[in-house]
Amino acid sequence: MKKKDMIIALLITIVWGANFTVIKLGLDGVPSMLLVALRYFLTAFPAVFFIKRPNIEWKYIIFYGLAAGVAQFGTLFYAMEVGMLPGLASIIVQMQAFISPFLAWLILKEKLRIEQIIGFIVASAGLFIIGMASISNEVSRIPIGAFLLSMCAPIFWAISNIIVGFISKRAIANEEELDMLSLIIWSGLIPPIPLLIFALMLDTPQTLIDVMTNINGMSIFAVLYLAFGSTLFGYGMWSRLIAKYSVAKIAPVSLLVPITGLLTARIVLSEQLSTMQWAGTIVILIGLIVTNLDMKMLRNFVKGYDKGEM
Repeated sequence: MKKKDMIIALLITIVWGANFTVIKLGLDGVPSMLLVALRYFLTAFPAVFFIKRPNIEWKYIIFYGLAAGVAQFGTLFYAMEVGMLPGLASIIVQMQAFISPFLAWLILKEKLRIEQIIGFIVASAGLFIIGMASISNEVSRIPIGAFLLSMCAPIFWAISNIIVGFISKRAIANEEELDMLSLIIWSGLIPPIPLLIFALMLDTPQTLIDVMTNINGMSIFAVLYLAFGSTLFGYGMWSRLIAKYSVAKIAPVSLLVPITGLLTARIVLSEQLSTMQWAGTIVILIGLIVTNLDMKMLRNFVKGYDKGEM
């Protein structure tokens, strides 16, 4: 990866790490489905009047909008509304780093490395530890529904990565360039309507009207951060990196997100984890590190060291 792209990837992980705490702060004043709807409304408007629609079929724009906007963030935001801790959410969502390469191997025929399989197994053990601790520990108990919903988020994130990978390959085959920022903006048209329908299923129209008429400064900040920081910058640049390199190469970069996510939740929200939850978190991080290892490079390093070339 080029130095410039590495810096962009680092900035994305910092923005996304703080994202989970910002979501929690936003949920204090706005219901989850309405918060996601507002996020994508601002992502799309007024930008759609100035940015040309990407040169792809509408069905791919719709699929991406449903996978990323409705499914991924609908489940994540609602999970956090009903009890999922922001720091732990930042860990669990990074399971996409394992799911994305597997789906890319299955659908896009990208190579799947043995260390990715090992990393997935290790991280799954970490998730099991967190799940058992969250159910049994009275201090840091997480509702089982919130835990299961948060598990859906990385699956849908991985699906959205595959959609980007697929349309990127088609663009390359046709000797065209996919405008990722345009895709993010135009796909932002899709989530608000279904999300508002879900919002009306969870709350009364009067409740939503009261929220909008009495929205506070923190909630406004949260919506702006989620729309412009996390979505336009974060996912716009993330998708561009996937299009430029590959799903398997970029997905593990999210390794740094849990670190900033846990630190932000600890500092801003004073989030407390039990000993077993911390243990599960560390196991998942180990799995992320394993899946990001270049075993071929490591073997060459060891051979060079044995021969006294180091």
